[in-house]
Amino acid sequence: MNKPKVYIDGKEGTTGLQIYERLGAREDIELLLIDEEKRKDVEERKKLLNAADLVFLCLPDAAAKEAVALIENDHTRVIDASTAHRTAKGWVYGFPEFYRYPGEVIGQATRVANPGCHATGFLSSTMPLVSLHILPKDYPLTCYSLTGYSGGGKKMIAEYESGEKGKDLYSPRIYGTNLRHKHLNEMRKISGLDQPPVFCPVVDDYYKGMATTIMLHNKYLLGQPTAKEIYHILMAYYAGQKLISVRYEEEGGMLPANALAGSDRLELVVCGHEEQTIVTALFDNLGKGASGAAVQNMNIMLGLDETTGLHLD
Repeated sequence: MNKPKVYIDGKEGTTGLQIYERLGAREDIELLLIDEEKRKDVEERKKLLNAADLVFLCLPDAAAKEAVALIENDHTRVIDASTAHRTAKGWVYGFPEFYRYPGEVIGQATRVANPGCHATGFLSSTMPLVSLHILPKDYPLTCYSLTGYSGGGKKMIAEYESGEKGKDLYSPRIYGTNLRHKHLNEMRKISGLDQPPVFCPVVDDYYKGMATTIMLHNKYLLGQPTAKEIYHILMAYYAGQKLISVRYEEEGGMLPANALAGSDRLELVVCGHEEQTIVTALFDNLGKGASGAAVQNMNIMLGLDETTGLHLD
């Protein structure tokens, strides 16, 4: 039996390297590699894009669109890790836990858009509550998301790891202050909300890990559930999932944003009381927020167990 041929276009970037790290030792696929001196050669890339059964695009948006245009056959399937196709017609949104039968949706898709990291955290808590009609579609939602600096790519990593970094890099930094973050379109569309949240991303002086939090006034939710009841609702929604778990935090302690660094899992932590609730998604921005999710989607598309090659510790 022939092994599926897989090619990573953009293997040298942060996401591409992390995908390669998860695939490099696997024996159930054949990984196609481009010669280092030809990695920017369009014709060589085109040859590999068309030779592969499945391609990961780990490229800037414009380059991802150009790469798709280079595919001239009907058998090469694509997982795009860029922002380019996350709300595009004809592309399936690659969040398996949102589908009752992901094998019939992602598994049959030829074009899959991998979710953004901040969007992953936001949607993991919001989409279930909207789909169950507990969170009204017109709710004026707010969200903040703390991330490690690896989410900013090679340039930001170099800035933070430089021996001469400025003092501002030693503290949390709010960014996207124009409130037009590139993940907002998918956050609104996939969640089903009428309007995007007021979204505040924060980058801090640690390598990887995310804590994405939504804040709720319970009296505006259907049935006015308590925080503990919201926990049970989310527990039921994700029952049986291998990569998403839910817990209730009763002690009022601290939640470290890097709690799941190095893992491809995501954990929702519900906190609060009768009147107010916060739900925090803890995960790795390079794991379930990027490369781990991409490999999960690949496994489903190839008919394999979704956790094959993933880090579950």
